[in-house]
Amino acid sequence: MLLIGGFSIPSVAGEPTEQVKATTDRILAIVTDPALKSAEKVKERNNLIRQAVDERFDWEEMSRRTLATHWAQRTPEEKKEFIDLFGKLLERTYMERVGDYSGEKVLYAGERVEEEYAVVDVEILTKQGRSVSVSYRLKKEIDRWLVYDISIEGVSLVNNYRTQFNSILVRSSFKDLMTKLKAKVDEG
Repeated sequence: MLLIGGFSIPSVAGEPTEQVKATTDRILAIVTDPALKSAEKVKERNNLIRQAVDERFDWEEMSRRTLATHWAQRTPEEKKEFIDLFGKLLERTYMERVGDYSGEKVLYAGERVEEEYAVVDVEILTKQGRSVSVSYRLKKEIDRWLVYDISIEGVSLVNNYRTQFNSILVRSSFKDLMTKLKAKVDEG
């Protein structure tokens, strides 16, 4: 549900919206491809989705913002390991959502651009007629707009994980956080 949909309202969309839409369209094509529907194609389908998401998400920026003040205290190796695990955690969550896709429609509701930052607002219309607000926060990197946070119904993914991870780091250690992340990733 984070980046899927099949319908966009005509509007004057800027570059950030067009790039989010291109990724959305690519993921939708993968999810709805009959050749990738069978059980033996799940891994291939998930790999194709992950490639599409990797091209639009800035995992390092998302990780840095999630760890906040704890980021500077990490070694380059710890940062790399965290980025990898955090990406896998989000991938697992995302694949579950994509697997639940059943023809929801996406309306690109607007965008706001301020220098190298942008917000793309989306409304996802469920089959039950419910509207879910999603906002993608993006940062321009050379010629691409990369997502560094997603808010669903006003709840920021980065802020949510920052609160959870900070709680662990304040009470325990980075090693404990990584152990918990590995366990969460492995249970999927």
